[in-house]
Amino acid sequence: MRLTTTTNVSVDGVMQGLGGPDEDRSGGFDRGGWAIPLIDDEAGDYLNQVYGRADAFLFGRRTYEIFAGYWGVLPNPETNPIAAALNSRPKYVVSSSLADPDWAGTTVLQGDVATAITELKAKHDGELLVPGSGVLVRWLLANGLVDRLDLVTYPVVVGQGTRLFPDSGPDMALELVSSRTTSRGITIHTYRPLGRPEYATATAGPEDVFS
Repeated sequence: MRLTTTTNVSVDGVMQGLGGPDEDRSGGFDRGGWAIPLIDDEAGDYLNQVYGRADAFLFGRRTYEIFAGYWGVLPNPETNPIAAALNSRPKYVVSSSLADPDWAGTTVLQGDVATAITELKAKHDGELLVPGSGVLVRWLLANGLVDRLDLVTYPVVVGQGTRLFPDSGPDMALELVSSRTTSRGITIHTYRPLGRPEYATATAGPEDVFS
């Protein structure tokens, strides 16, 4: 299985509360719902395709609860491509405290999560999609478990909230696989992690940078 993370972020990297004003107010966040006014048909079609091609889903606890509380109880989910995929395919959630999830088709991963995810990838074909789940995405990247990183960047600076990448953390080189921009300025980049980046070993002069 190819493990793909798909994250909606603002230009300043915020991923918190994109869907609605009350989606996630943790930490006093009061700017929820910043992504919805910017979504266009191209971005919507892209997200439908991403969820539609997934064979299974992997969540962190917080994102799982948000999705279960919306997509998991949506009436007639078969009429919506994202809801249809989420409700009909296996879901895995990483949590040390979730014991009995209500959303059908959910398996809780506990204990040695790295081994569990490695075995999951090895035993199945297709794509394992990680929507949102910032803490989990950072952990997956740090443990070399991500095969593809999708960033959907909206043309807005939110100015507060949880960011995908913190002020300090592991560094990584990325290979750009594909890139596109929608009519309303949403950029969709797909990257492949390549390990640690290279750093210059000598000081570069202005003529090297601006030549």
